Amino acid sequence: MDIPVVKQIAKAEEVGWVNPKWMPWNEAKDSLGISMEDIDDAEARLLRFAPFIMKCFPETKERNGLIESALTPIPKMQEFLNQTYGDTIQGRLLLKQDSHLAVAGSVKARGGIYEVLKHTEDLALEAGLITLEDNYSKLAADESREFFSQYTIQVGSTGNLGLSIGIASAAVGYEVIVHMSADAKQWKKDMLRSHGVKVVEYESDYSEAVKNGRKESDANPNSYFVDDENSKNLFMGYAVAAKRLIGQIEELGIQVDEEHPLFVYIPCGVGGAPGGVTFGLKEIWGDHVHVFFVEPTQAPCMILGMATGLHNQVCVQDIGLTGLTHADGLAVGRPSGFVGKVMEPLLSGEFTLKDQWLYEYMRALWDTENIFIEPSSCAAFEGPLKLTRYAETRKYIKEHGLEDKMEQSAHIVWATGGKLVPENIREEYKNTYLD
Repeated sequence: MDIPVVKQIAKAEEVGWVNPKWMPWNEAKDSLGISMEDIDDAEARLLRFAPFIMKCFPETKERNGLIESALTPIPKMQEFLNQTYGDTIQGRLLLKQDSHLAVAGSVKARGGIYEVLKHTEDLALEAGLITLEDNYSKLAADESREFFSQYTIQVGSTGNLGLSIGIASAAVGYEVIVHMSADAKQWKKDMLRSHGVKVVEYESDYSEAVKNGRKESDANPNSYFVDDENSKNLFMGYAVAAKRLIGQIEELGIQVDEEHPLFVYIPCGVGGAPGGVTFGLKEIWGDHVHVFFVEPTQAPCMILGMATGLHNQVCVQDIGLTGLTHADGLAVGRPSGFVGKVMEPLLSGEFTLKDQWLYEYMRALWDTENIFIEPSSCAAFEGPLKLTRYAETRKYIKEHGLEDKMEQSAHIVWATGGKLVPENIREEYKNTYLD
């Protein structure tokens, strides 16, 4: 493939790539086939389920049944990164702690739980268990659980989506089967089994787990498959995050407008979570928000799909990469075609990084801010640190008229998982050093 960035990523080089198909929001929004109405619909459904969520997951009571995370300034981490790697991060650095979301401890608590709840509402309305005006806490009753026990939910996962689908589905009363790829961590499998979830293990990668899960689900008329590669429901569950961010940004006194750009950096696997969040962010802030995904050098599936225009018709193994990475949640060889196509006019660009930095950034965040997030999440720190290091991203800043606005900018690193990592595994991570 005679595309410069593809040649670079085929050599497992770290890159900073700018999306050549990016379009101004006013030109892009009407071509997407999805809109703010879809986000509003998802948000309303989550509000209807809030009483049920509070009943099943008491830790959500303080937020009245909303599963939401803090937006936290991390000035000590910013100072450390600037002092250690050169003064490159201007403006304010913040951490969106989806790593600490209730129930599932990862960004997947958004899309994953939302999709389970939407399916639950569809079944319950059809069966006459509830009306839209009811208090949904009644769905936690024994007779409702008995109804849902005749249905199965299945999903393929590298870990965090499986946790979110498994824990939420078990709470409703479904039979749950999670198909997990070889790179899924043992503790995640153990946690799922502790919730009564059936875990099917594969020796192959994520795509194989998804393919087999879909096939098994299709053979059972009472089974519902959560399709991480193509699900609009998952996507919309993630997109709701952006609306909730508005109040948090205002509380911190941060402006987002032409003079105060917002940069957001999100780790990317198959693309559903970062894609949904990006769509939501663009709906709210349009051209004032600039979103970059970050992927491991051995599994940069989204950048490969977008740079070639082949999307899910190409995988990283096609260009000689292994797809193997310590960033288990990002160990995906083939991207979502649905998400890649939606991202074509919206995504500003991507960064890739070698695995060693996952642990370096993780230790730095722990040492400076006393916040633990799992290694996959830490990929996002590559973004603000390298934004002005690559010629291509410097050119992006110049062409978008941002050079004299960087001091007034805000940078959000989106932490995608970590809360549920057992203490012994945390210690193991903290003592992992790679060349």
